[in-house]
Parts: sequence; C-alpha cells; structure tokens
Amino acid sequence: MSHDMQMLFLGLGLFLTLASVIAKGLQIRYQSKQQRAGQLVISSPVLENLSARIKAWWGMIIVLAMAFYFGSMGVIVLFFLVSFYALREFLTLVPTRHSDYPALFAAFYFALPMQYFLIAIDWYSLLVIFIPVYLFLLLPILAALGGDTTHYLERTSKVQWGLMIAVYCVSAIPALLLLDIDGFEGRNLLLIAWFILVVQLSDVLQYVCGKLFGKTKIAPTLSPSKTVEGFVGGILLSMGVGAAIYHLTPFSPWQAALIALLVNLLGFAGGIVMSAIKRDCKVKDWGHMIEGHGGMFDRIDSVCFAAPVFFHLVRYWWT
Repeated sequence: MSHDMQMLFLGLGLFLTLASVIAKGLQIRYQSKQQRAGQLVISSPVLENLSARIKAWWGMIIVLAMAFYFGSMGVIVLFFLVSFYALREFLTLVPTRHSDYPALFAAFYFALPMQYFLIAIDWYSLLVIFIPVYLFLLLPILAALGGDTTHYLERTSKVQWGLMIAVYCVSAIPALLLLDIDGFEGRNLLLIAWFILVVQLSDVLQYVCGKLFGKTKIAPTLSPSKTVEGFVGGILLSMGVGAAIYHLTPFSPWQAALIALLVNLLGFAGGIVMSAIKRDCKVKDWGHMIEGHGGMFDRIDSVCFAAPVFFHLVRYWWT
C-alpha cells in the first residue's frame, strides 16, 4: 500500500474505534437508566442495530484493506465476488422457470467472469459493450430456446436487469484502474478508495442524521427509515469529507465537492430504486449475509447507480 492508502485505512480504523466506544457507552448508559428506574434491563433495538452495523463495518473495512494490499488484482477479485453474491441475491429473489436455466448459467459462468477478465486484461472497447449489447441479445435467445412463453418478457427482463446492475454497474469500480490520468499515474487505487468512502459514508451519515434529527419522511412507501433531514445532513457531510480528502484524487477541492454531491445523489437514487424492487418482491432485505445491513445488495445499492456515472465522468474529463 502507498502511504496515503495506509493513512486512509488507519483513519478509518480510528473512526470505527471511536464509533465502537460511543456505541458501547450509549448501551451502558441506557441500561443504567433502566436500573435506576427499577425496570427490567433490556437492550435497545436501535443501539443493538447500531452495534451490529459497526461490527459489520469492521469486517468490511478489513476485507477492503486486504484487497487493496494485494493491489489491482486484489480489487478486481474482491468486486468479482461482490458481483457474484449480489447477482445471486437478485436472481434468487425474482421468480424463474426451468427454461431460464441456460440464461442463468450464461449470466453466472460466462458473463460475470468475462466482464472481470476484460478488466484484468485492459480491453476497454469490449468491456463497455459486452453486457449491454452482446449479453442483452444472448440471454433472451437462450431463454426462448427453452420454448416456455409464460411471462417470457418479464423473466428475461429480470435476468438482464440483474446482470446490468449487479455485474456491469459494479464492475465500473475496478474499471477505474484502466484509466490513464495525467499526473495521477499509479494512484488509481486511491481514486477507488475515495469513491467507495464517499458513497458509503453518505449512507452511514444519512442513517445517523436521520436517527438524530429525522422527522419528515422522504419516501415513506419505499424506505420508511429515510428522512429529509437525514438525506440533507448525510449528503452535505459526506460532500465535505470528499472535498477534504481531495488529495486522494486528481480533482481540485471544489471539483471533489461537486463530484461527491453527484455520486451521493445517485447513490440515494440507487437505494430508492432497489428498495422499490424489494417492496415489489415483498421482502425487507435482499439477504442476511451482513449483520445489521442485510444482504450484499443492501450494502451496495447506492454504489450500483453511482459507479458507472463516476467512471465515465472521470474518463471523459480527466483522461
């Protein structure tokens, strides 16, 4: 790791340590208050959820640090696994039929590994069209050969949509390694770290601000826990952090602030869209893989929408 990367993960470790201490202190204070009131001592669901989220973040930061330690290939492998589990969650949740198996096989064992292989060998011209063009045509052909026309359009659309979101959009993060940015050579891993930190921090801060100050629901039918106060506070604070650590990027401070604002707005939109899909499927979470967060998709829903726009924005203006 570079010195900047080491300092970034050290800072994240210190932040999580502080968060862990605060969470433990709040739990002790809450239980002491119950004891003084002569009540049965029980844990607060909100504080339990907060502690579970912090523990999960410890695990995720450690995994990220290990991937970044191994450099570009470590990051590519990490996001390959992220895409795999996200795609599995998506296609497990939506109904499929026996005739969809060839298309599902192609999605998991051809499209997914090929997309990341193209990143590994730096084949940009095929990378950007492989899934949205060739797999867009191939998957419905495979499904049609099964001869089952029941809900055919709905079924094929779900497989295509899952592949686009879980694989194509997520792969835009390691694809940042392919960009040849003047004056920023060899530091693309820092750009990836900046993007992940800003988008994920926005999610965390929206949750915290919402719990502290939230009153007005922003999307009550889609995500009842999201509030206007949490949305505004989380995005502005994350935008400030993005500008403060602009040195990890090829951006100036004001550019970092504006790009952080853009990716955070897209991240919020991604969360709302994925929540709409969950509500349509009558589930609360995509899975139970990450304690306190739900499934893989529950953790990366904001990244899915922000990553491809961020990739092409940087490619267009900085390469």
